[in-house]
Amino acid sequence: METALAKTPRKRQVMFLAILLLLWEAGSEAVRYSIPEETESGYSVGNLAKDLGLGVEELATRGARIHYKGNKELLQLDIKNGNLLLYKKLDREVLCGATEPCILHFQLLLENPVQFFQADLQLADINDHSPEFPEREMLLKISEGTQPGTVFPLKIAQDFDIGSNTVQNYTISPNSHFHVATHNRGDGRKYPELVLDKALDREERPELSLTLTALDGGAPPRSGTTTVRIVVLDNNDNAPEFLQSLYEVQVPENSPLNSLIVAVSARDVDAGAYGTVAYALFQGDEVTQPFVVDQITGEIRLKRALDFEATPYYNLEIVATDGGGLSGKCTVAIEVVDVNDNAPELTLSTLSSPTPENAPETVVAVFSVSDTDSGDNGRMICSIQNDLPFLLKPTFKNFYTLVTQRKLDRESQAEYNITITVSDLGTPRLKTEYNITILVSDVNDNAPAFTQTSYTLFVRENNSPALHIGTVSATDRDSGTNAQVTYSLLPLQDTHLSLASLVSINADNGHLFALRSLDYEALQAFEFRVGATDRGSPALSSEALVRVLVLDANDNSPFVLYPLQNGSTPCTELVPRAAEPGYLVTKVVAVDGDSGQNAWLSFQLLKATEPGLFGVWAHNGEVRTARLLSERDAAKHRLLVLVKDNGEPPRSATATLHVLLVDGFSQPYLPLPEAAPAQAQADSLTVYLVVALASVSSLFLFSVLLFVAVRLCRRNRAASVGGCSVPEGPFPGHLVDVSGTGTLSQSYQYEVCLSGGSGTNEFKFLKPIIPNFLPQGTGDEVGKTTAFRNSFGFN
Repeated sequence: METALAKTPRKRQVMFLAILLLLWEAGSEAVRYSIPEETESGYSVGNLAKDLGLGVEELATRGARIHYKGNKELLQLDIKNGNLLLYKKLDREVLCGATEPCILHFQLLLENPVQFFQADLQLADINDHSPEFPEREMLLKISEGTQPGTVFPLKIAQDFDIGSNTVQNYTISPNSHFHVATHNRGDGRKYPELVLDKALDREERPELSLTLTALDGGAPPRSGTTTVRIVVLDNNDNAPEFLQSLYEVQVPENSPLNSLIVAVSARDVDAGAYGTVAYALFQGDEVTQPFVVDQITGEIRLKRALDFEATPYYNLEIVATDGGGLSGKCTVAIEVVDVNDNAPELTLSTLSSPTPENAPETVVAVFSVSDTDSGDNGRMICSIQNDLPFLLKPTFKNFYTLVTQRKLDRESQAEYNITITVSDLGTPRLKTEYNITILVSDVNDNAPAFTQTSYTLFVRENNSPALHIGTVSATDRDSGTNAQVTYSLLPLQDTHLSLASLVSINADNGHLFALRSLDYEALQAFEFRVGATDRGSPALSSEALVRVLVLDANDNSPFVLYPLQNGSTPCTELVPRAAEPGYLVTKVVAVDGDSGQNAWLSFQLLKATEPGLFGVWAHNGEVRTARLLSERDAAKHRLLVLVKDNGEPPRSATATLHVLLVDGFSQPYLPLPEAAPAQAQADSLTVYLVVALASVSSLFLFSVLLFVAVRLCRRNRAASVGGCSVPEGPFPGHLVDVSGTGTLSQSYQYEVCLSGGSGTNEFKFLKPIIPNFLPQGTGDEVGKTTAFRNSFGFN
């Protein structure tokens, strides 16, 4: 058996437990109490706390209670004073039967922490049962030739008490023929024998009736009686004799009914009816005996199932009686052999569920196991599934504690179904399975987790206040209040931006709202962090980045930079009459504060003094001649140009141009040698024209500078919130130079910004920079005409 137990680590554990319990029992002494049986309930057996050296306050704080086999309530513990009280009357005969001494073993169980104390209660027998004979009358047939001194066995009386309270003596009513002798049996009980003192004479007295009395040793003694009727027979001088006075046999408790136990045999040397033997149970108590004897063959057979746990031994007395009434007696000692017919039993004492996660080694359950079989059939091993984070620990005798082997994690598994298997070592092995469910309670060990590490939200400018712009979401793997998430806005590191005036968040569901109307031209993007905090103790939190991109709306109309439309004296463009078709007269320059397609501009000639003479290029605003000029064309022309963006709906602006057709545009600057005196008057007119043109250009330049200064001031105010920044990448933040040529004597520079929020990489002409004046000089007519056509640098 030890070799089999050593095959697995669990079996070695059980062996270690057995050795440990033997050492424990050798070094510990149980507290023992003794009371008489039938003591009234509520009787104080003793002060268990004092006898065990425990404080009375420990009984309540440590969850003290009495544990008895099968969870029977025989005793009660008063935790207020530590007294051990009887729960009900105890009958020694019911609890222990013929076992002496009658000791009830019980344990004091302290649950927190787990500790056991062994205690015993001995029930002392009282004389509460009288002797009883199995029959009211015994019949003896005695031959008249029987010699004095012959002994006749009598049936014994039953007394359920033990010791001195059981049957101690037998007496018979006074008579002249018989007396009773009392003897001790091997099991300690007394039995009577009738002794013939004087020979019988059938002719004188054929029948006698005597009273047999059984007395116990109680104080006062109790008694029981039966009648012995003696029938005097004719002479029969030989009594039957058994071949063996004692038959010993072992019978398995699972033997089938009617199976042969043993066959007894007796001989009688008499002849005829006096030599015929009949067998019978001497006591004749067929109600309690599970055996029956064949009166002819002497075979003893099983008539009722045996139970080793109830009665392990039987002593049968078989009597053989011949036809003359003489009899002989033998004893059959039957030992019931135990078979493994009882499965182990498990009694659960304590179950702690739910058990908190992340806790160190915790006692989850306390239970005891028992098996009413004997030997290996009653030895047990206990186990649970191998894939569970729990461990079985033997503690006291057949008590076990189920403890956590490691910290539990509710998020991984919130419930464990544990099957405790108790198996005996019999053949075949029997086992019992007990299922318990352990729930794991939550501890706040998981911080909320956002569904995204960062969120990008898009909001179109000019939105209505309190607009829902998006939602952030976080989940928490915990449960209950530990999983309830609250959202909040975290402070910005950039103190120039007031987050509280821009957005708000719903603390319960993470909805984000824009608090005011946004302006793309002032603030194109901003970002902030949101926090998610659970309601555990202590609370755990996490963060996520939210970036808000403002989308442009077509809320700005195009603005014409050139020619300046400020109501002052309009600028007049000079065009020589000798100009070729396609000659660049001027260029309409306009910008749009929007971005993307909202800033894409197209140009269209709405009205002209003479239709068909001039044309406007739709994409760059260049005004060119459509055909050759003639002397019949009027000298002055007024053009109305429409500038329109590509938004939805589109916005537009108009620009008015004044064009003057001149003859001999280059005469003052290209005098012919032979015609110099004739051209003096023409030269003076050219000088006046140049002076007038310079004055107009200076006035235009001043207006542009004033406009630029105003725009710069507005831009600087909006810079704290956001605006145009020079983007990184392949587009450096240089200035676009628009050189003034043709009839303009200035050059302009415009700062170019790449719109980062539109997604279309469009350019914007934001504001003009300080203009550069072109030096005045002389040149041929072709050179001045080319400079005029290249005005602002757009060819």
